[in-house]
Amino acid sequence: MQDEANVEIRQKILQSVTTVAKVVFPTTINHHSTLFGGTALAWMDEVSFITATRFCRKRLVTVSTEKITFIRPIPSGTIIELVGKVSRVGRTSVTVDVVIFLENMYQPGREQVVHGQFNFVAVDENDKATPLF
Repeated sequence: MQDEANVEIRQKILQSVTTVAKVVFPTTINHHSTLFGGTALAWMDEVSFITATRFCRKRLVTVSTEKITFIRPIPSGTIIELVGKVSRVGRTSVTVDVVIFLENMYQPGREQVVHGQFNFVAVDENDKATPLF
């Protein structure tokens, strides 16, 4: 019984991986001509929320983030890809890892430039914690 549940959880994790690509336009940059950190965080929260919702199909709230690391600036005029994947499953909570990859528009290859974790709790109609499954 436990093995079947683990297989089902692993399958849900794979099916819930979320990928979003964006162009870093001038409207999203700061005074250094790089992506504004607050915008990156908002995009990461959105991708993590979509990932978590796809995983459990429950009402969720963001309860915390773990260490968010900005490895290198993201210049205007580049492509980024945000990838969200469930990394931990609790009784009422789920953690999603989000990575941002940077691509030059006119050259092949990409590099990881930001990563972080987002924690969610499933809530019922009274906003009380409820089991994921």
